[in-house]
Amino acid sequence: MVDRYSGFDTMPIAGEWRGGTSGKTRADTDPYTGDVLTEIPQAGKDDLDRAYRAAERAQPGWAARPAAERAAVIARAAEILAARREELADWLRREAGATRGRAAMELELAGAVTALAARQADRTEGWTRTGSDLPGKENRVYRRPAGVVAVISPWNFPVQLSNRSVAPALALGNAVVLKPAGDTPVTGGLFLAKVYEEAGLPPGLLSVVIGGGGEIGDAMVAHPVPRVVSFTGSTPVGKGIAARAGLKRLALELGGNGPLVVLDDADPDRAVDAALFGSYLHQGQVCMATNRVIVDAALYDAFVKRFTAAAAGLRDGDPADPETRIGPLINSGQLESVREKIGRAVAEGAELVLGGEPTGPTGQVLPPHVLLGDNTVATAAEEVFGPVATLIRAADEEEALRIANDTEYGLSSAVCTRDEERGLRFAHRVRAGMTHLNDTTVHDDAHIAFGGEKDSGIGRFGGDWVVDEFTTHHWVSIQHGPREYPY
Repeated sequence: MVDRYSGFDTMPIAGEWRGGTSGKTRADTDPYTGDVLTEIPQAGKDDLDRAYRAAERAQPGWAARPAAERAAVIARAAEILAARREELADWLRREAGATRGRAAMELELAGAVTALAARQADRTEGWTRTGSDLPGKENRVYRRPAGVVAVISPWNFPVQLSNRSVAPALALGNAVVLKPAGDTPVTGGLFLAKVYEEAGLPPGLLSVVIGGGGEIGDAMVAHPVPRVVSFTGSTPVGKGIAARAGLKRLALELGGNGPLVVLDDADPDRAVDAALFGSYLHQGQVCMATNRVIVDAALYDAFVKRFTAAAAGLRDGDPADPETRIGPLINSGQLESVREKIGRAVAEGAELVLGGEPTGPTGQVLPPHVLLGDNTVATAAEEVFGPVATLIRAADEEEALRIANDTEYGLSSAVCTRDEERGLRFAHRVRAGMTHLNDTTVHDDAHIAFGGEKDSGIGRFGGDWVVDEFTTHHWVSIQHGPREYPY
């Protein structure tokens, strides 16, 4: 296998790997050990403009290629991702603090997204013929690539949350300019760029710009070249993007405050397992995380005991240890944000029944926390993004539904019950983009519509829904004979 994967101290801009020209350099560090993994000269606005202009030039030729050629490149990328799986998993551990199981889950998703994208490449070929109210008129509707797609991705699931936009956008004939998060520039961008380069993607079609939001963030969105902006991240930043994007199409997956509802007839063991996974996977740094566990009063006391005991048994520490379930938070700022919300929740009346002080070489490993409170305490009212679960008592099913919906967010949710029809009726009344019955809130399938309602975003990723996000429709009509115009 060709060794293209060393260094990671430059970025691909307009077909050339080089350092950014902002004059600033940022160290990429291991959140557990504090070791410097690489140092990258950051991109500035000139680099961004060069990337966009190159993408604009390269895109028409790429779109004009037969779909089979584009599909072959993306399929080859899927093969390379599989072949380099252990290497990329190691980067996820060192750069994102991912445990082994968490890294495996992400890479499985990324591989599935890429393989599916290869099969979607022909979705911009052919047309749909429709009738007309006018004699002799034929209507055709062609699906075309949108053009250049801007992708801004977060640090929590960096490979998947970059690639779920990059792979289908490229397969469908678009060019992409990707800005990964500053905390995960390699797993969120540079490694993927190497994969697509090795797969045979022509130069200029995928640029990766690594730089601060204050330096290139606004320009990334406001630049005239991109036709679609795909962003995954916080709701406040997403609202800012919407304000600056003008008439560009937006695909936004924003914050969440996932409720997992345990009805009075639920299987307690299954409910605890689902809530535990949803609350603590990747230290709770997941947009779909189970932020609130809402339990019917009939099961509440017993559930609290089971859940707290199970959470206490989760091992925290070095993500390289196969037994570790909770690794480090991504940075010290995130740690302080989580701890501040815990402190406010306790001050507001929540009871902390499980907690502990941060540990590890950098002091960024926070052990699992469990709080008992209502829907108004900080850890329930706000997205925490840490290893924290707030358990809430509900008098009955109707109150559980009211609590679940009492949030500005609407991303993922779950309901546990032995009666599937009852659960389905409940799911239909949850105001969210996704509801999982007898499962955790944290679930993704490459071929299903993924996205939220309310302040959790607009648009959908996955399957045919992502095809709609990255293509546009062109109506062409043919008048086959003379027409009488209605002057």
